[in-house]
Amino acid sequence: MEPMSLPGLERLLDVCERLNLGLKISPPAREPLRAGSLLEGHPLDPLLASVYARLGQVVFAYKLMGLSLMQSNDDEHRLEANNKLWRENHWDELGMPVIVFAGEVYTYATVPSLADEWGRQPVVEVNTYELDGLHVLPVASNVDRFFDNYSRYLEAVVASPRYQEAGENDLHFPWHMGELLARDERLVELLRAGRFEPLMKNVDEQERQWAAKVMGARE
Repeated sequence: MEPMSLPGLERLLDVCERLNLGLKISPPAREPLRAGSLLEGHPLDPLLASVYARLGQVVFAYKLMGLSLMQSNDDEHRLEANNKLWRENHWDELGMPVIVFAGEVYTYATVPSLADEWGRQPVVEVNTYELDGLHVLPVASNVDRFFDNYSRYLEAVVASPRYQEAGENDLHFPWHMGELLARDERLVELLRAGRFEPLMKNVDEQERQWAAKVMGARE
């Protein structure tokens, strides 16, 4: 199966290089995971499989805050190991399976049960640091859209007055990118239909207001 086109990933790689934010890349496995490969009993997203056909691991924008793609190549199988740990430690609390694939401070994961007709799975951000449990926010309708969104977030950070004046970041993803996420029609449709509700049971009022603004911005 030929790897899918990944314009969002290409844009993110370009932004990291063009803005000198830092980029570390490891080569893919000689036999990378394929679309439909099972991780803890659930299919790997086809776009994510295309990513791993090209890259074994990446750290995006490490000079700013860093977003790490979990390594899966001949040197280390961190993607597979992390998903085993998440199945054992978090799936019951989440209420549905997820496939974790990236993170630094927060973790980003796809949701297999919400795949579209092409098998593309939406992406959620999981905050594991709250005392009252896991907090989940939907951030993209598919993996490549997530990379595109994150590239535009990085551009917004670099263009912000705080960064220009002091090299500091006072913008946070996805909090300050609600209008951008609202352009993702399928993400908005899934939110309005309540498809993420099983994952969002721990979100607080501020997080629900943020989600409502994402949904309302398209009206």
